[in-house]
Amino acid sequence: MKKTILFILACLAIAGCSSTKNLKRHNFSSEEIKSILSGDSLKPMRVYKINNKTDSILLRTKSSYIKPNPNDSVLKHFVNRLYATVTDSMSLGVGIAAPQVGILKKIIGVQRFDKENFPFEVYLNPKILEYSEEKQVFREGCLSIPNRTDTVKARAYTIKLAYDTMEAEHKTETVEGFTSVIFQHEIDHLNGILYLDHLKKEVQDAKQ
Repeated sequence: MKKTILFILACLAIAGCSSTKNLKRHNFSSEEIKSILSGDSLKPMRVYKINNKTDSILLRTKSSYIKPNPNDSVLKHFVNRLYATVTDSMSLGVGIAAPQVGILKKIIGVQRFDKENFPFEVYLNPKILEYSEEKQVFREGCLSIPNRTDTVKARAYTIKLAYDTMEAEHKTETVEGFTSVIFQHEIDHLNGILYLDHLKKEVQDAKQ
């Protein structure tokens, strides 16, 4: 009887480890997987808004590392839904970050206005390595901040980026102009920062 109980406990432990490994393989929590798989790859996800208290807390939370895995079907499905969301007529933006649809992972999508045909590309674990001293001024809006645009003066004109691709390649590149603004805006989201925070800093700096 004792041996039987020990055998059952051992099986449960192995099953538990297997389940944990499965979640790690997918990079997402069980709740995130449920949200991602709640619709087909062409269905937009709900955009989180700052005027909703629960949404706002998540939008102010830092995202975590995502392991690049070309064979991760959940990751591929999520990327497709992220694209469906940002190109949906109800949202229609030039960039989007995973936290904006409730997924706290370092994933962004950016429309590359510096490339032919303006492709929409996905970047995993993007990080800005260098900012130019030269600044640029643009009006910015945000899918998570309804019915508002503002002029932001603090964006660097040129940035040097490091990121992982969906094919698990690690790359660096230099981006400038309006496209660099999109990258800066979306990478801010991964750190729980909204463009409104830059406006506050500009006001504070002006008072000094």
